[in-house]
Amino acid sequence: MIFQTRVISTAKDKVGRLLVKIWRKYRSDVQERIQVSPHGIDSNPVKDMVAIYGQTSSDGKAVIIGYMLKNQIAKPGELRMFSTNAQGSEQTFIYLTDNGQILMGGNVDNLVKFTGLNQALQNQAIDINVQLSAIAAAITSLGGTYAPTPINININSAKADDMKTS
Repeated sequence: MIFQTRVISTAKDKVGRLLVKIWRKYRSDVQERIQVSPHGIDSNPVKDMVAIYGQTSSDGKAVIIGYMLKNQIAKPGELRMFSTNAQGSEQTFIYLTDNGQILMGGNVDNLVKFTGLNQALQNQAIDINVQLSAIAAAITSLGGTYAPTPINININSAKADDMKTS
């Protein structure tokens, strides 16, 4: 049998599993059940979320198998993960859209590919250094002196090694 329930609170058991305290049918019917989720998904529901509670074939033991979303945004074929604060207000998201975009916390600004940006900046520095040498030669030919300081660009501290793309 499957029931809709309401989350009261959560806690970890002795082995680190998430226990969800729920009102099963009535406010006096409080139970604590283990939350199950797909491999690799670690989430913790906030108070008053509507949980789906189901019996297993193991001696009638029940588990929390999912939650009802209030404002589902993802269209067919899309995946959206988000976090909320304790009051349930969305804080951030990662959204895999049906047009191949990955939105991370918004859709206004762009992420950049480090390798391409670094190469373009290094090429620009070479071009500037060539021009500075030409300027120094022109000044010298007119009897002046100018010793250009080569421009070096290092953006390695901006590189996010734990995020990769094609």
